[in-house]
Formats: sequence, C-alpha cells, structure tokens
Amino acid sequence: MEKYNYGVVGLGVMGRNLLYNIADNGFSVAGFDLDEEKVIELKNGVAEGTKVIGSVSLEEFVIGLDIPRKIILMVPAGKPVDAVLESITPFLTPKDVVIDAGNSYFKDTERRIADLTSKNLHFMGMGVSGGEQGARRGPSIMPGGDLEAFNLVKPMLEVISAKINGEPCTAYMGKGAAGNYVKMVHNGIEYAIMQLISEAYDLLRKGANLNNGQLYEVFKKWNKGEMNSFLIEITRDIFKQKDDLTDGFLVDQILDKAGAKGTGKWTSEQAMEIGVSIPTIDIAVTSRILSAYKEERVQASQLYTKDEVGTTENTELFIKEVGDALYLATLISYAQGLALLVKASEEYQFETPLKDVVKIWRGGCIIRSVLLEKFYSAYTENPNLTNILLNKEISEIVKSKIKPLRNTASFAVSNGIPSLGIQTALGYFDAYTTESLPVNLLQAQRDYFGAHTYQRVDREGVFHAFWNNGNN
Repeated sequence: MEKYNYGVVGLGVMGRNLLYNIADNGFSVAGFDLDEEKVIELKNGVAEGTKVIGSVSLEEFVIGLDIPRKIILMVPAGKPVDAVLESITPFLTPKDVVIDAGNSYFKDTERRIADLTSKNLHFMGMGVSGGEQGARRGPSIMPGGDLEAFNLVKPMLEVISAKINGEPCTAYMGKGAAGNYVKMVHNGIEYAIMQLISEAYDLLRKGANLNNGQLYEVFKKWNKGEMNSFLIEITRDIFKQKDDLTDGFLVDQILDKAGAKGTGKWTSEQAMEIGVSIPTIDIAVTSRILSAYKEERVQASQLYTKDEVGTTENTELFIKEVGDALYLATLISYAQGLALLVKASEEYQFETPLKDVVKIWRGGCIIRSVLLEKFYSAYTENPNLTNILLNKEISEIVKSKIKPLRNTASFAVSNGIPSLGIQTALGYFDAYTTESLPVNLLQAQRDYFGAHTYQRVDREGVFHAFWNNGNN
C-alpha cells in the first residue's frame, strides 16, 4: 500500500488549506474527516501534480502514513481534540507524532503531552496564525514542546510557512505547551490592536467627520508608512466594501456586537494568575463583552444624553495625532503581551526565545507589522529584555509619540468618545514609567484593616503598625 508523508485530521477550511499547502511543497498528504462531503471537497480541490488522498476511515487513514507517522490535528479546541486522540491512539505505534494545530488551552496541551508520552508517543501543541489564506499560502507557525518531534517536522514547517527576507516564519517556541501559549498571547495582542484601531476609527469619524471614502485614504496612507501591518491593511479595504443589500457601505450595516472565541480571555486570566500587567489586552476583552449589552447601551444612551462632539479645527493635525496615538498604543500592547511571555517562560520553564517569537510574527500572522522589525533588533541586541519599553531605540519612538497619545486621549475623554484601549495604554505607560506610585497608601490601608504588613523605603524587612484608629 502506498504511504503518505503527512496526515491531517479535520478538513474544514483551515485544515483543507493547510493540507493543500503541504502538498504544494512536495509532500504527499492524507486527509481524514468523518464528514464525507468534506472529503469529497478536498479531492475536488487537489492541485495538479500534487499527491493527496482523503478518507472517512480513521484506521485506513493511519495505516496509509509513513512511520513514524506525523499527524496534524485541525479540529476545534477542547473536547473535540480529546475525542480525536481517544479514537486515533489505538492505531498508532511508538514514536508516532501527533500535532495539535488548533487554539488549544495550554494546560490541556500539558495534560495531553503527559498522556501520550506515557504511551511512547510524541505530542506537540502548535499555534498557526494567518487565517484561511495564511494556511493556504504561508502562515506564521508556532510549534512547541517535544523537541525530537519538532526536528522531524521542522523541514516541512519551514517550507510551508510565510517568509520574510527569505527567513521562514516558524521556529521552536520552547518546551511543554509553549507553542499554544505563544499563540494565545498572539491572540491577546490581536484583541488589543483591533480594539485600538476601532477606537481610532471612531475618533476620526466623530472628531473629524470623515466618511468611509476619506477613512479609506487615511488608512491607505498609514499602511504605506511606519504603521504598515495586516490589520491596518484590511481595515483600509473594509472602508471600500459596498453593501450588496443596500446602497451604502457594508461596515455601516454591521451590528456593533463583537464575538470572541476565548483566547483573549485566557490571556487575561493567565496574566492575572502569574502577576503580569496587561491592561490594554484586558480592556479589549472587556470591551467585547460590553458590546454585547446592546439593548442596555441603547437605553443608557437615551438616559445619559451627551453633548455634541466638538469637531477639530485642524483636521490634518488631528488625523496625524490619532495615527501617532494608534501607533504608540499598539506598541504598548505588544510590550504587554511580550512581557507576559517573559514571565510565563520563567513560570512554566518554557525557555521561549523572544527574539524568535517576534521574528516569526513578522509575516503570515494576523498581528504582522513592520514594527516587529524594531522589536527583532531589540531582542537580538538583548535576548533577556524583560520589557520592550526598556530598549533605547524603542524609547526614542515612544518619546516622539507620547504627546499625540495624550492629546488623543484628552480629546476622547473631553468629548465622551469611548477610548478604553487608548486610555489604558496611556495609563500603563504612565504607571510603568513612574518611579514612585501611590501604592504606599494602599499598603497602609491593607495593613490598617487586615494586618497585611508592608515594606519600608529606609530599611529591609516586613513590618506591621499598630494604627491610630482616629480616637485621639
């Protein structure tokens, strides 16, 4: 029986496109799905000259793979992954490799690694970013965990990933569930940047009265400069999309209630658990939740009417300042996510190389941006950098844009325009760059009512005071 180099379980849009990508690059690939229609769709889309087969029989699928087998799971996170593993494990033999390429929670991956290792099988968690087009033409790929397994699939991953300056946008992310963790943080940063772009859009249309055509031109200009990124690029294109059901633009017909799949929430929960401040990511998650209260927001808007937004006198300057504010707030969002990766790598012994993280995020993924080139230089200079804001080159960029960020936040606050992301980015920066915070008073309060103790500025040790209760 003819054998195939790789197997893909799950032939939905992402799974099918990733399979075609692998086949396009000279590997033979077998696909499996319980849905016969998806298997038929796979076969109908096979490119000439590639070697692809589809099956609805799991045993037949497994038997048809080269040993050691290399199987990629492209199924929804959670119970579906466990169900596939339970079904497929009896057909596997020692040293076979199973790779979960979905958005699995990293603690689930740790559990699965332990389970399959006990059965003499290799298991890896691997983040894949870039959407269906990325999967088809070249995504950013974040593999972690089993190093022996990674080395088996490394040549294939490097060939199918996106390329920047000829360098593949994939690298080993570290031990254990590092691959899934890095992808989780990637998605948290994605939440933050999307929130910030939406706020910039709101400011421009309310503060400068820009229509969709003008917004298209602004984002087009931004994307040609230092703000060049995938999310700015697609936002530009959104403003030009006409609605096929009305005479207007599609963006104006979309209800302002956001969806979420959980990775942003996991990022926030993780930051709380291990003690890392990521307020802009947190508020992006919260803002999506708040958007769901549409009916209540309508009622509240009628109860608390706002003054008319004051239009800016200098539109050109206003647009530039909003752009600079968006750029800096985006940089700060990256800084928060990367700081979380630094702490998580230490906490979970991932040994995640931050230089490689930003290197592979430069292409293929949703948060790809020319800004990451500057981060790559910073981590190349100092791989142990705990926060990107501590890099001298980055600090010069921040200094050049902090005033526009303050001005933009001030305009939003003065005019009642929601800007939770912009405000928290600025607040984080101000707190992070302040030598002395008013937390001394907070510690005094904690010690007063709960004897939680405090430290002193003038001597070592832990102290508790017998507080004057105000009776004197």
